[in-house]
Amino acid sequence: MNMETDDPMHGSAEDQLYPTLDEDMHSNDSKKHNTKAIANHEDAEEELDDFDLRPGSSGIADHKSSRPLEPTNTSISQLDQWIKHLGKCEPLSEDDVARLCKMAVDVLQFEENVKPINVPVTICGDVHGQFHDLLELFKIGGPCPDTNYLFMGDYVDRGYYSVETVSYLVAMKVRYPHRITILRGNHESRQITQVYGFYDECLRKYGSANVWRMFTDLFDYFPITALVDNKIFCLHGGLSPMIETIDQVRELNRIQEVPHEGPMCDLLWSDPDDRGGWGISARGAGFTFGQDISEQFNHTNDLSLIARAHQLVMDGYAWSHQQNVVTIFSAPNYCYRCGNQAAIMEVDENHNRQFLQYDPSVRPGEPSVSRKTPDYFL
Repeated sequence: MNMETDDPMHGSAEDQLYPTLDEDMHSNDSKKHNTKAIANHEDAEEELDDFDLRPGSSGIADHKSSRPLEPTNTSISQLDQWIKHLGKCEPLSEDDVARLCKMAVDVLQFEENVKPINVPVTICGDVHGQFHDLLELFKIGGPCPDTNYLFMGDYVDRGYYSVETVSYLVAMKVRYPHRITILRGNHESRQITQVYGFYDECLRKYGSANVWRMFTDLFDYFPITALVDNKIFCLHGGLSPMIETIDQVRELNRIQEVPHEGPMCDLLWSDPDDRGGWGISARGAGFTFGQDISEQFNHTNDLSLIARAHQLVMDGYAWSHQQNVVTIFSAPNYCYRCGNQAAIMEVDENHNRQFLQYDPSVRPGEPSVSRKTPDYFL
């Protein structure tokens, strides 16, 4: 299994098209290395102060509702207009992003840390700002709300269109709250997005960091895991040595920036490994966990499968741990250079699973790069 990698990329279009693919985190000195290094990024320091980094600074959650958002004809019409506009890969205005994020808070704040999901459902991995490939995903899997979707995080960074991608998925979530679920990934973070593209993209497209602040405040409200028919545990990263039962996940306080360490960090950062037991992750955050760990977790919680994203796999999906764990990656030709297929996993009413693989969509005005990157770069 090839590991997805995160290396700082800067604001130019060329840099975003060809980011380097070194290890996510570069040393084992401290599990805090990843986020502290990002906070020290020169460009971010020049643009942001402590207030800007404070959760809630955008104000989108200042007047949260005491009950879930009740759709009205007016709000449905507005959402349909936004979805149609975004479907053309055109960003919303800053004022409309503010309205959308406030509506989304009043949907997402009432969802549990472990979001219960009914079958049938189509489970998706990372999309990373590759908007045209997201539209291809909906063509392959079927339109929402006709198809139920579960996305396991990493909507932003790396690709050209993080703003349009996350706006589209959030708008779909608010429009069809019971048909689409969006979990939090490790890139739905203030500190990570300052280095890997989303922050710079917001500056380019809006002229300020306001939209970035709105979305990163909204990310705090995304559920961190989902449970499909009490049998398939879905999350972005992997398991934590501090979490033995799903009930422990339910007790976490998720309304915060992703911590540097601890169970919430692990759920968004950890990876399965061929070695047994717990290991130190080369990413510098989370852990690696072996087949013995996943088998015990599944047995304790009466699960049939752990579904997760977070790692580039060349076929779009990859089994590990004797089919106790599956990795799903839904960004084809990742970073416009890796040559990988993408996949989504359909789970029907009888819990039968089918993987649908797909290649990149045609991207108007973008180069078509199909060469395979040698494994030693991944």
